[in-house]
Amino acid sequence: MNQRQRIHQELVQTIVRMGYPEEFGIAIADSLGTEMTMNRMIRYLDHARPGSAEEIADEMLAIVDDRDRWARKKANEYYNRKYNELLYYGLGVEEED
Repeated sequence: MNQRQRIHQELVQTIVRMGYPEEFGIAIADSLGTEMTMNRMIRYLDHARPGSAEEIADEMLAIVDDRDRWARKKANEYYNRKYNELLYYGLGVEEED
């Protein structure tokens, strides 16, 4: 079992211990997808002790939104850097006088 699978199983078991169906835990873990986001959800569940499945789902959506926003930010920074390089260096074609 690799690290991602272990964290996935830990998240599912945490949700089951809270009294929710295993299928709900699997759906939450699958929606989060990455180790970082699943760990973040586990910490939330351990510390906030949400009172309903809706609160858990809302937090999952907030975590996914943060992850997607971060990914868009990094992509925008990359393309902005490439555009600035293009402005600075040009297209690599020598200009004729």
